[in-house]
Amino acid sequence: MRIVFVATGDIALPTWDGLLGQGHQPIALITQPDKPVGRHQILTPPEVKVRAEAAGVPVMQPASLRKKSAIDAVADLQPDLVVVMAYGQILNERFLAIPRLACINIHASLLPRYRGAACIQAAIDKGDEESGVSIMHMVRELDAGDVILQKKIILSPEETGGSLHDKLAELAPNALAEAIELLQQGTAARTPQDPALVSHVGKLAREQGRIDWHQEAAAIERRVRAYDPWPGTFTHLGNGKRLKIFPFLQVVSAAELSPGQTHPSSDGLLVGCGKNAVLLGDVQVEGGRRIAAIDYARGQREALVFD
Repeated sequence: MRIVFVATGDIALPTWDGLLGQGHQPIALITQPDKPVGRHQILTPPEVKVRAEAAGVPVMQPASLRKKSAIDAVADLQPDLVVVMAYGQILNERFLAIPRLACINIHASLLPRYRGAACIQAAIDKGDEESGVSIMHMVRELDAGDVILQKKIILSPEETGGSLHDKLAELAPNALAEAIELLQQGTAARTPQDPALVSHVGKLAREQGRIDWHQEAAAIERRVRAYDPWPGTFTHLGNGKRLKIFPFLQVVSAAELSPGQTHPSSDGLLVGCGKNAVLLGDVQVEGGRRIAAIDYARGQREALVFD
């Protein structure tokens, strides 16, 4: 089968490797242009490009897949199937009509729940018990196509955005292999998404990681785990600096603490919330290193109150 793989994010790497291992070497990879990275802004390719070139697969990096020149270049490849995963661009109807069989997307949520970019974080933040990957036919509307199949996993109480990202990345290759077989046989399902169950989540920005201590402790604990490692969670100190908060907090009963008020304990640093309190593990002051929260608190001259 002539497959064109369209991807940029690292979540797609196991699927790329899986395609090669299952004997479905793509005829081309389409990925985003190389971008400047780090303090010195070194032009860096997506890792999937590095792996494609190592495997001898041609790589295309158009600035936009909506331009006629890019669409024509892909059409000239005469693909049977286009597989999209974490690419980062909206594709138009002309592109979606190119492959003989289908243009499909591997999405990191159980659609129709969590269409959009931050679906991994949303599953943890909202307290879902499960997540998974959906393989769907692509349409013009974002993540709205008919579902071919889904694979589910149960979320652990310690799940973070990073750990769930990696689990879903490893879940995707076998899901895609099953979908390819169904498409080849002409037996792939087309299950419409229920509009009443649709929810949307947009891209996350770093500022969205600011903790609101007036929320209940359980919600804050989930948010810290969901936003680790990106965009991270933080609170403001009295001097205006940020204090980064790391996961694996505990929710405890501490009604005497007001939101943002802190109290050192033998186990760590308690912080009052709108309901109950959280026991912080590690923190990192802006410009400093990661240390235990209780050690940071002991080094302060005055009692800490988080904004």
